[in-house]
Amino acid sequence: MRIFIGLAFLAIIFSLGSAFFYLMRDKGASNKTVNALTVRIGLSIALLAFVLFANYMGWIHSTGLPQ
Repeated sequence: MRIFIGLAFLAIIFSLGSAFFYLMRDKGASNKTVNALTVRIGLSIALLAFVLFANYMGWIHSTGLPQ
């Protein structure tokens, strides 16, 4: 569980970094920045939905301690 969430965070950070790279390199000439930010938003929403679902199913606990 922790590995999946950590990998999701790394993917979000990578997408944010690639958006910054395209912003600096393309100077707005293409949609690469917008696409990278769209991917980041999608990954963030998917991660939030997964964490909420995992909490609902009892796989993780909001306090961090098993009940």
